[in-house]
Amino acid sequence: MFGHALRTPKRKSDYHVPMPLDAQSQAVLDMMAAAGLPPIETTLPGQAGALRASMRDSFSALAGNVPEVAHVEDRTVAGVPVRFYWPQSVNPLPIVVYFHGGGWVLGDIETYDTSCRALALASGCIVASVEYRLAPEHPFPAPLDDCYAVTKYIADNPHEFGADASRLAVGGDSAGGNLAAAVTLLARERGGPDIRFQLLIYPATDFSADTGSVEEFADGHFLTRAGMRWFWKQYAGHAGNGLHHLVSPLNADNLSGLPSAFVMTAECDVLRDQGESYAQRLEEAGVPVRLKRYDGAIHGFFSMAGLLDQGKVAMTDAGAALWSTLGARAATSGEVY
Repeated sequence: MFGHALRTPKRKSDYHVPMPLDAQSQAVLDMMAAAGLPPIETTLPGQAGALRASMRDSFSALAGNVPEVAHVEDRTVAGVPVRFYWPQSVNPLPIVVYFHGGGWVLGDIETYDTSCRALALASGCIVASVEYRLAPEHPFPAPLDDCYAVTKYIADNPHEFGADASRLAVGGDSAGGNLAAAVTLLARERGGPDIRFQLLIYPATDFSADTGSVEEFADGHFLTRAGMRWFWKQYAGHAGNGLHHLVSPLNADNLSGLPSAFVMTAECDVLRDQGESYAQRLEEAGVPVRLKRYDGAIHGFFSMAGLLDQGKVAMTDAGAALWSTLGARAATSGEVY
């Protein structure tokens, strides 16, 4: 499944004409504009709670129908709330430790319930959805510490979850993709756990990114340049932290020896180029990697499968990548949604 058809991100000066949006994505953007929500960067730290509740309601509607899985259970793992999804009762199964998006400020296991159910069914893997601590109350390294601690505990105690520790993956979207990439770096530095695969969905990888996609899609495409800068500030706190390789994985000196990866990017997304740059760096380091850009898609489309066909395609792709790498047998035949 892994190829070498990676695209080199272009410079800002290479872009002049905006790329076309998928019609369904445009409809979602129109709906969001009609809602009249204030820009994220105008949010004060004390307003984060209300903002989280608003995102939970909005994304639950965008995610679509709630798929049935064999079993769902909330547990506390290494002091962190985690929701587990078992696609079938057979065990042991491969397991994916999943970190939700939301700019390290928003999101929780409820917001991503539908997406994680769908991922479990699409992949045949157990999905462990981690409710890591959020910024600005808990900036770097607290969210990463939570994600690593959960991943390590599951790897060390797979029998508690009916999991096969030799078939362990991490994954996440946006900020969650950033955390997944950072967990693999931290695992390499600390000598474990042994992670076989990383699923990076439009990951944030570079605090200081100023690429063509940042300029081209700075406004009007859901995640804005100003909004992303605000998210980075809440998580990193200051530029010194932002440049740290565990905050900006693209700054890591060496990416060799990391797990194989599937990197997914959205064409009309400020994070597109930094995700594709990270995929290129992984390949240059000898890591097996597949990169797929979803044409006409906007940031967040993976979690909007209720309205966006591209989200359904991406979920199927993610499931297939996990299945082929971890040796899981797909739990369903047919559509997840």
